[in-house]
Amino acid sequence: MKHAHSRIAVFDFRWPEVPLNVVLVNPEIPPNTGNIARLCAATGSRLHLVEPLGFRLDDAKLRRAGLDYWDAIRPEIHPSWEAFLESVAPAPGRMHLYSTGSGARYDRTEYRPGDTLVFGCETKGLPQAILDAHPGDVRGIPMMTEHVRSLNLSTAVGIVVYHALHELDAAARKE
Repeated sequence: MKHAHSRIAVFDFRWPEVPLNVVLVNPEIPPNTGNIARLCAATGSRLHLVEPLGFRLDDAKLRRAGLDYWDAIRPEIHPSWEAFLESVAPAPGRMHLYSTGSGARYDRTEYRPGDTLVFGCETKGLPQAILDAHPGDVRGIPMMTEHVRSLNLSTAVGIVVYHALHELDAAARKE
């Protein structure tokens, strides 16, 4: 971090020994990915980007949104969903996919250190083939849909990551 400031609180928080994996499949909007990169830096989560991307990694908007955090997170780029699965090999039952069409709530999932949290692109969500291949692993965030069809991608990722971290912290305190 290049710009230190004096208003930083240090909390009694138990971070998972094995970080969460945040996966963006075909992200399209540079500022969303930059915000998620910043979130990953703040939480120690690993960021995975599955191509094709809707932007170049040297995009100024992407860098601006992620500020000085790109070096801290070193995102992993995967040329395809299949290449991601081969490279990361999430443990059975430890990969959670998020979709507005899911009837299973994100906050009724038991999260564990190292879990893989998968989000789709801003305009289409996750490809249907991925959802169909993992029907029992799809979760959603409750929302009132009379005015909106979905949440902003970076907002959804933030909700899920901090909920998972809250659960992991609570479980660590019980040990």
